[in-house]
Amino acid sequence: MKIGSFLTASQKSKQQSHNDDDGENLGFSLKILSGSSHSIVDNRGIYTGVGEECETSASMTVHLPACLARVLLLAACSRESPASPSPQEEENNGQPKWRLLVIILTTTATIALLLCLLVCYLRTRKLRSKVIAKKLESKAKNIAAAGDSNSSVPNLQAFSLADIEAATNKFSFENKLGEGGYGPVYKGLLSNGNEIAVKKLSKTSTQGFEEFKNEVMLTAKLQHVNLVRVLGFCIESDEQMLMYEYMPNKSLDFYLFDPIRRGLLDWKKRIDIIEGVTQGLLYLQEYSRMIIIHRDLKSSNILLDGEMKPKISDFGMARIFKKDEHEANTDRIVGTYGYIPPEYAQKGVYSTKSDVYSFGVLLLQIISGKRTACYHGLDESLNLLEYAYELWKEGKGMEFMDPTLDDTTSSCKLIRCMQIALLCVQENAIDRPSMLEVSSMLKNETIVVTNPKKSAFSTIRDEGDEKDSRLQALQLEICSVDDLTITQVVAR
Repeated sequence: MKIGSFLTASQKSKQQSHNDDDGENLGFSLKILSGSSHSIVDNRGIYTGVGEECETSASMTVHLPACLARVLLLAACSRESPASPSPQEEENNGQPKWRLLVIILTTTATIALLLCLLVCYLRTRKLRSKVIAKKLESKAKNIAAAGDSNSSVPNLQAFSLADIEAATNKFSFENKLGEGGYGPVYKGLLSNGNEIAVKKLSKTSTQGFEEFKNEVMLTAKLQHVNLVRVLGFCIESDEQMLMYEYMPNKSLDFYLFDPIRRGLLDWKKRIDIIEGVTQGLLYLQEYSRMIIIHRDLKSSNILLDGEMKPKISDFGMARIFKKDEHEANTDRIVGTYGYIPPEYAQKGVYSTKSDVYSFGVLLLQIISGKRTACYHGLDESLNLLEYAYELWKEGKGMEFMDPTLDDTTSSCKLIRCMQIALLCVQENAIDRPSMLEVSSMLKNETIVVTNPKKSAFSTIRDEGDEKDSRLQALQLEICSVDDLTITQVVAR
């Protein structure tokens, strides 16, 4: 029988098509033609039966942006009426022969479809990998070109993924130093014997390429003994990594919040850490050619070298100000809860006083060995800042101190540091000292330290606050219309 006999005007057809919703424009169609007027097509578009005379074809088309496949299957049966089957044949053949035909066609078409889908998927994946590789190569050239065009940026080494995998033993668990919101950090040993720290950006991290580039370029420009030094970067195979100088004693929080390891931080070491962080921030705000706001200063971002000297790290969220700029605002709030000031959390306003606030929180943690996320006091209803302020106001500042500190610690020095920290965490940014003033107060004990106001995010009212609130209520009552009370809800 000729194929052309299937394509007469009297033929009837049914077609099923499908489009994938994942954006790949995946589709297929299945068509079954019958010359019989008694053909049956179910609600899924699948051929299920014909009459006594049949001429049947099944075709399938699979199309993707990367490939096109078509499968055509033909089957036919005689137009002559078949002889009546004998009773024995009917008993042996419980199902009509056309059902077997449909099963064969459907099974073959399904297998062909799956094979086509597999081929198209592999081709699309290969093309996507090439596109990603080109984008990553472009990003690497972008960073390298920025470094070459800027004389203030030292030559940054572009490491290959193979080099980093060899240095970290393929990112083994034994080489893992820790993990933050950006991703894990690994220890690496280069072929020349130099030790490095590899910061691997997690694919689920909110830090994008611009933050990655910002950290590479900004950290490379900054040269200070209390700022961590970047050695290079790697952008390859959908990976983004930074290489830093290796800090053998990990980070400050590794010791500060551990009940056993905190004993290694005596008062002298803590004072050295405080002074080192102060000098690092002072360089960022006063002595570099630009004003740099870190925006994520916290204990886990203070790394410790072999001599327990501190270095500020993680500049992915940092912002640069010109010398005549004082503050800026943003809709994207970044940083760590407990370290960000109220004006930044509520309005997105940040300035040098934002880092002063974070430094104040860090200073209170170094003195007490306590976390910001915990509550304190007799009924455990006070946050760390409220707890420190209440103890200082009642003249019980020594109760705030870390009990692991030895008895030879100068109580006067501790109370002075506590008072300076409370000045840094005051609610209004204008009331906070600059880092230059903080450095002077820490170094020179003859400088008088003023009394701090209540800390930010405090729910405790002072007597002065009650007087101010009564005066404000009186003014609102006078200025209100129709005895309506004017209020403003401010998020805490």
